[in-house]
Formats: sequence, C-alpha cells, structure tokens
Amino acid sequence: MITPGLTEKAGVHPYVKGGELREMRKYCLIALVLALSFYFLGCGKKQQPLEEMQAPMSIESLGTVSTEVKPMAAEVKPIETKMPAASVQATTTPTTPALEALPPSGPYKPSTEEIQTALKNAGFYTGAVDGKKGPMTKKAIEEFQKAHNLTADGKVGPVTWAALEQYLKTQKR
Repeated sequence: MITPGLTEKAGVHPYVKGGELREMRKYCLIALVLALSFYFLGCGKKQQPLEEMQAPMSIESLGTVSTEVKPMAAEVKPIETKMPAASVQATTTPTTPALEALPPSGPYKPSTEEIQTALKNAGFYTGAVDGKKGPMTKKAIEEFQKAHNLTADGKVGPVTWAALEQYLKTQKR
C-alpha cells in the first residue's frame, strides 16, 4: 500500500502518473481560458427584455414629430412640432387587399406523368404512363427534341417543356 505522505513530491500525485497529471492540468487550464473568454466577450451577457427596449407611447406622443439635424461643426437641438388632435382620425374599415398565393420560384418543373402524357399525345411515347422516367421515356424525349429542332439531351428543361406542354391536354392527331 502506498502512503500518500511518503511518496508525494512537488508535482507528483501518488495515484496518478506524472505525465497524466500534466495533461489533466493542461486541459483544465484550456477549459478555464475558454470559459472566461466566452464570459468576457459577451456570450455570458443576458439580453435586455423586449419591454425594456421599447419605450411606451401615447396618442399625444404619436402626434409629435421630432426631427434632428446635426451639422458638422455645431450641434443643433431637435425641433418638436405638435399636430392638432383633430387631424388624427381613426379608421374602422381595413383597406388591406386580400393576399394572393405566390407562384413557385423558378421555372415550372413538370412531373414525369405530365411529360409521358404529353409525349404520348404527341405520338412519341408508346409505353404506359407510370411516372417512372426510364429508357423509353428518355428515348421519346430525345425523339421529340430532334423533331422540334431542340437540343436532344433527353432532359425536359424550360425550352423543351414550352414545346411539349401544348400536347398535355390534346390527343394524338
């Protein structure tokens, strides 16, 4: 059994090896430095509540217009003007128009079923309209693109869809 009083020397612990003790001290010092830097750099500060940042306003203070102009050389005091109370009127009916839904951003991207249906109606696709873009669908897209003098890459981009979209609702002629 090791007696702590007999084996302790400066920097040596009886139950921990010397190298491990130095490593532990190093990591503790790093943790302490990080904690103090977070605290002093502002991460430990609490934000003011919203109520404290907003000043209360009354109807009379809303009628007061305050403008402040500061020239470079001299300081000018703000000018306050009061509007007469009779000029402030309350409205009871809202005049805001109803909001409409926004269109999707970017060009329209058709589904594979729409592409297959349009290709079938145009006479370029003979397979089943299953929503799966396989080799038959790609071949039909390329044939359609060649027939309409488009870049035959097998992909339906905005230009190809603009030409193909007209066949979506119509049947084969």
